[in-house]
Amino acid sequence: MSTLDAVQAALAAEHAAVYGYGVVGGRIGDDREGEATSAYAAHRARRDALARTVRDLGGTPAAAAAAYALPFPVPDSAAAVRLAAVLEDRVAGVYSDLVRAAQGPLRREAAGALREAAVRAVRWRGSGVAFPGLAERTGSRAR
Repeated sequence: MSTLDAVQAALAAEHAAVYGYGVVGGRIGDDREGEATSAYAAHRARRDALARTVRDLGGTPAAAAAAYALPFPVPDSAAAVRLAAVLEDRVAGVYSDLVRAAQGPLRREAAGALREAAVRAVRWRGSGVAFPGLAERTGSRAR
């Protein structure tokens, strides 16, 4: 995978995460609303930075879709918490690919984003995985 392809994939994942956190924010309980708002803002910032990176690499940033299919219905706060964990797992996966494809400062940024997504996933889920972002190591299927 080229660096540009990996950045575009990360951008697409961030678009989906921003959308997903819109759903999370509409269903999350008051006790975790601040956490959801913070994650939403973090994903928006990463999305905007990745769009700039795509342009810096000579590409045209992938546009966000009008809507994204959710992995399961989100009728309540418990489902919103599960969705937030899934969103973070998916983002971690694409940042893992970007770490592999990039070099220098971009690789460091991708590693930082992977770490942040893994930490947020642990907070949402209440437990972690041995190798965040590496589906082949966690026993998860590719998403």
